[in-house]
Amino acid sequence: MIILLYLTAACTQFPELDATLDQATLDAPYPDLVPLGPLLAQADGIAQTGQTSATAQASFDSRLVRLRAQAARLRGPVVDRATRARMARGIAIAALQ
Repeated sequence: MIILLYLTAACTQFPELDATLDQATLDAPYPDLVPLGPLLAQADGIAQTGQTSATAQASFDSRLVRLRAQAARLRGPVVDRATRARMARGIAIAALQ
């Protein structure tokens, strides 16, 4: 039964994705591949000299605070203490033996 379902899906006509691209996109050259080292050095230089705008820095700082708060929440227990205690009370140890 499952094989029949897969075979039916395999016979479906694939959508024409090339038709969704305009001619300018098709004619555009591939982007240049650049080494990562100089980009990282440039980013380090900007960070050390403080050449970012106040708005960009405030945006980065607020995002950093949000990400750290999210990471702290993810480090916590999945099941809180009250729920864990309720689950423990729901298990009859005698029934398990």
